[in-house]
Amino acid sequence: MQGKDKTALVLGASGGIGGEVARQLRDAGWRVLALQRGLAATHELRDGIHWQRGDALNAADVARAAQGCGVIVHAVNPPGYRDWDRLVLPMLAHSIDAARTQGATLLLPGTVYNFGPDAFPLLHEGAPQRPVTRKGAIRAEMEARLQAASDSGLRVIVVRAGDFFGPRPGNNWFSQGLVKPSQPVTAISNPSSTGVGHQWAYLPDVARTMVALLARRDTLPAFASLHMAGHWDADGRQMAEAIQRVVARHTGKAPRIARFPWWLLTLASPFVATFREMREMRYLWRQPLRMDNTRLLAALGHEPHTPLDEAVEAALRGLGSLPQAPIGAGRDNRGRPLASTPP
Repeated sequence: MQGKDKTALVLGASGGIGGEVARQLRDAGWRVLALQRGLAATHELRDGIHWQRGDALNAADVARAAQGCGVIVHAVNPPGYRDWDRLVLPMLAHSIDAARTQGATLLLPGTVYNFGPDAFPLLHEGAPQRPVTRKGAIRAEMEARLQAASDSGLRVIVVRAGDFFGPRPGNNWFSQGLVKPSQPVTAISNPSSTGVGHQWAYLPDVARTMVALLARRDTLPAFASLHMAGHWDADGRQMAEAIQRVVARHTGKAPRIARFPWWLLTLASPFVATFREMREMRYLWRQPLRMDNTRLLAALGHEPHTPLDEAVEAALRGLGSLPQAPIGAGRDNRGRPLASTPP
């Protein structure tokens, strides 16, 4: 049985990045615990992860689940992504208190929202945090509280990356903005302004990076803030063109690339909270933002990196947006599509 050093509580394990980190910790030999609201039983072992009935909004639930853990991954968001202003900071406080009690390292998947345009175009970890959105202000406060906690003895790791995309659908620009889940890709909506670069991050690569950092956490500063380079789209079209290539390889027809309908978000923002939040992030598509991973390379010696077309294919397949096999692919003796040969 794994000891405390290889036991982790993942809050948000049913979400995108939390789920990916939980699975990769499990595959790396960790004992992984997770909370789930509405679980029928008190405990349930599912896919190698120990699920416990509980809620990240409940301090007692978090404290109980964290017992015997050497790591707490705080990858949780408010239910339905609502009420950030009321719920986010209390949830973080529960994780901080539990980590202090257990002497555990607290890992936070960070974002770029807590930085304003004055920190661009090359974003360093120590740049001043002057957010220009409501969610960005909350994110900046989260990191400030983690920094203060580390000053009093808590070990903290913050990993920031670009816009997430990956094989499991979630709330991200790739699956909600560029393409439509569970539908063939006939058009790609590109949010980038012409010629403006954008930073992307493939979820499995982000999770692999976090697992590698946790394995070396004793060598890191008490408050370790690190950036991933991920996939840099230098002109704002490379992601859309990668989707175009992958879809064409599977269907024989390249979908068209169209401008993202920002005007529609403007009209709908007063009525749809998700659209309002997406519109607030438009500044990240109007000017280039590239992340410097020098500090990460110094800590790990490398950054996990999946080739763009391979990552895009996995993401589209996870969204149900690709047919079973590429055009011209053969089938095995049971009639199943053979694996495609990488380009």
